[in-house]
Amino acid sequence: MNLKQLEYFVRVAELGSFGKAALQLNMSQPALSRQVRLLETDLRTTLLIRNGRGVVLTEIGKRLFDHGLRVLQLVTSVAEDIEAARDEPSGRIVLGLPPSMSRRLTPLLVDTFRSEFPAASVAIVEGLSIHLVEWIAMGRIDLSLVYRPEPNPAIEITPVADEAMGLVSRATRSGAKPKSLPFARLADYPLILPERTHAMRRLIDTQAAMAGVKLNIALEISSVPSILDLVHAGYGHAVLTQTAVAASERPGAFTLSPFKDPLLTSTLCLAVSSHRPVTPLIRQTSKLLREILAHNKLL
Repeated sequence: MNLKQLEYFVRVAELGSFGKAALQLNMSQPALSRQVRLLETDLRTTLLIRNGRGVVLTEIGKRLFDHGLRVLQLVTSVAEDIEAARDEPSGRIVLGLPPSMSRRLTPLLVDTFRSEFPAASVAIVEGLSIHLVEWIAMGRIDLSLVYRPEPNPAIEITPVADEAMGLVSRATRSGAKPKSLPFARLADYPLILPERTHAMRRLIDTQAAMAGVKLNIALEISSVPSILDLVHAGYGHAVLTQTAVAASERPGAFTLSPFKDPLLTSTLCLAVSSHRPVTPLIRQTSKLLREILAHNKLL
């Protein structure tokens, strides 16, 4: 086994396709397939099962994939540490973003990253906060913005900002400015909420239990864009942040009534692994994220 073969295998496993991996690695598909077969021969086992839709990992392949990610990340970390001596962040960073932030943040982040760190590259992964935390713990992403993560010894979090949440409704023709809504009144509205694994749902459920409010849950939908589509279609109301509404394709089609008595806020945090060293590139990207959020008023 050598590092190149390991890298080829990991890329194929990540993308689930020899063709996609060959394009990313800038090599021919037969050459890539040959290198992976050599790795399988060296290890005397089958790592990938090829089918009409691409490839899937065998059980041993899954184990090698996890080990391979850590090995390649360690090699990258060594290279970044050496490059850091030249005072220029370099290497590759995988950044996770929640859906409510991804659409608004990604274009600006990519442009600023390329300008600030020309010797580095960034890959952006979108996912729910609960999944992003898992991926950090597994080493699949390096840094992430997450909402209210639960305590986890595998990650370190730094609060970035608190954002008020409110009742999201379909806008009326009157155009009247929405007023604050007592949290207890939430029981009066049919709600379209994410499933219980979603960070915002856990926050809403906790606050409702503390306030003795029985929620009227009409639908459970994990996708925020789909929730907003259903609100617009008249199926009910949502509980979201202004950022989530602003990220939709038609933010003017909704109103948001912030809660009072008590306020309900969602905390956005930066999360990194507690078991891996924080490289100069991770540290500089964290700083860049905070600056972009603050200067462009994305919260």
